[in-house]
Amino acid sequence: MMTRVPAARVTDATLLAVSDLHIAHRVNQLIVERLRPQSASDWLLVAGDIAELAADVEWALRVLSQRFAKVVWAPGNHELWTREADPLRLRGEQRYRHLVRLGQGLGVVTPEDPYPVWEGEAGPVVIAPLFLLYDYSFLPPGAATPSAGLALAREAGVVCTDEYLLHPDPYPSREAWCRARVETTERRLAGLEPGTRTILLSHFPLISEPTRRLHHPEFSLWCGTTRTADWHVRFSATAVVYGHLHIPGTTWHDGVRFEEVSLGYPREWARRDVPPVIPREILPAADPAPLPTQDH
Repeated sequence: MMTRVPAARVTDATLLAVSDLHIAHRVNQLIVERLRPQSASDWLLVAGDIAELAADVEWALRVLSQRFAKVVWAPGNHELWTREADPLRLRGEQRYRHLVRLGQGLGVVTPEDPYPVWEGEAGPVVIAPLFLLYDYSFLPPGAATPSAGLALAREAGVVCTDEYLLHPDPYPSREAWCRARVETTERRLAGLEPGTRTILLSHFPLISEPTRRLHHPEFSLWCGTTRTADWHVRFSATAVVYGHLHIPGTTWHDGVRFEEVSLGYPREWARRDVPPVIPREILPAADPAPLPTQDH
């Protein structure tokens, strides 16, 4: 069953999105400080990787929630890192739940809250923030199994920092945590009324195709799960909004618009011919932004 929460009904309202703010970099923090809505009715979707320290995540969500009519947030992998420099020593599921409570205290919609409904000019759209993780099933070329893929990644020197800082406690592995999150989320989405239009908000891409543009294809292992490969069709997505890859732009899959909305690291966006366009307009849909090169 879906619970409706206050929805935007103003015709000049815009649904905007951003991800991978990485505000530990001072220049990115300055960008967040200058981020403003186009109107008082605008909503902002945040697709994870705000920061690594809990205090920085709280600062950014507080700033954004004070400016936008509603903020909807799905965590990324960086929020879940447990760093020595972070006073918050919680790991895994406990860290996730702590950040959820932090966001809820600021009025931010999290993956644990009722899905909000955007009442735009084209009709209502359910916005579903998803927390799904990955299970190493996005295999790089030359790998037939996750273990073979991980061996290739180690040989290439491409190993995600998650392996050291993203702990799955109390689950035995990140794959097990991912499986539990996918099963829980799938049941929830399946409970929507048939034909309900959605916007699926996830830090990780729901399909493997976008990872084919990675400069280091081995990194695809840490980018999602094949368990969600049909969700954009099955759950009537108007758009899928994600980040993580640091390849902002628009692609189409099975007639569904996929928006990668990341800012990324300064060393990436500062050298592009086209400056970063954040936040990105999701509804009403803006002209697609060009896809830049990527060096993840």
